[in-house]
Amino acid sequence: MVFDEPRLAINRVYTRGGDKGETGLAGGQRVSKNSPRIECYGTVDELNSFVGMARQTVHEKAGEFPTLASLSAILLRVQHELFNAGSILATLPEDVHPRQPRVTDREVNQLETEMDQMNDGLPALRSFVLPGGSRLNAELHVCRTVCRRAERLCVALPDQDTLKYLNRLSDAFFVWSRWATHEMGVAETLWEPNQAASASQHGKE
Repeated sequence: MVFDEPRLAINRVYTRGGDKGETGLAGGQRVSKNSPRIECYGTVDELNSFVGMARQTVHEKAGEFPTLASLSAILLRVQHELFNAGSILATLPEDVHPRQPRVTDREVNQLETEMDQMNDGLPALRSFVLPGGSRLNAELHVCRTVCRRAERLCVALPDQDTLKYLNRLSDAFFVWSRWATHEMGVAETLWEPNQAASASQHGKE
């Protein structure tokens, strides 16, 4: 599918239109800024910012670990896809145009293919993974959790394609965090229940 190119000209950043707690949808309707639709695409926008942060970290590390360059390209594509998703989320179903940017099954299938390829070379997990070990790992886990929040918010909206995409994307962030850690030769931080303060104290009694 070929989407319509953007048709806008941003001449001034502030409009004062949101001073009373409302904002405009793509169709021109004014809605409260705390409406479920605004919460959802606002969280997708937040996610896009974190993806940009992770992509910058990948770029900085790619000189030392050249295989990370492929992840940089994937994350840039995901940023475009998230903006496409935001376009649909900012539009009421009756106002959606046939060629309006969106996410489709093709984007979902691409994520699944990339996850399978990267997951093939990873060791099997014997425990849950804790974020950390490297800055990139932690940033990708932040992306994962923000994506899950966007997914939960999207459940309230009648957009199954975006919901499916966000569900798969959050899984992808988990795989990418493990893959990047593996490529950099960093040990994963595994969950150990008995590292908790109560367990440690019990051992001293």
